[in-house]
Amino acid sequence: MLTTVRMCATRRAVVGDLCYGADSENGDRIDAPSEDALFMMISELDDSDNTFVVVQPDGDDPVWFATVASSDEGGYEIVRRDTARREHEVTTAASIDTIARDLTLWIAARDHPGRQTRQVTES
Repeated sequence: MLTTVRMCATRRAVVGDLCYGADSENGDRIDAPSEDALFMMISELDDSDNTFVVVQPDGDDPVWFATVASSDEGGYEIVRRDTARREHEVTTAASIDTIARDLTLWIAARDHPGRQTRQVTES
């Protein structure tokens, strides 16, 4: 299976047509993270110096973002915001598997700068 890799405007590697990344408080960065990569980043969160992960498009003033933060009560707080769609949701969850899967699906449904859209025509 071939994967196209290009550089986006911020000089970060991009998989396919997606130009976004996940950044953790401790400075780790993964470009266009997979479900497994999100799982890994979330599982490395703690309650001292690596308390959150942010996923958002690269560039100034992104229209969407998601954060996962470790909660004082255990588990995680997940925030999803998409200003273009007027969405803002705050939830909690304990299963990293569920969080990573849900975020992967949510991110796939977002608008990504530079993503080519498919147009269907009827004949």
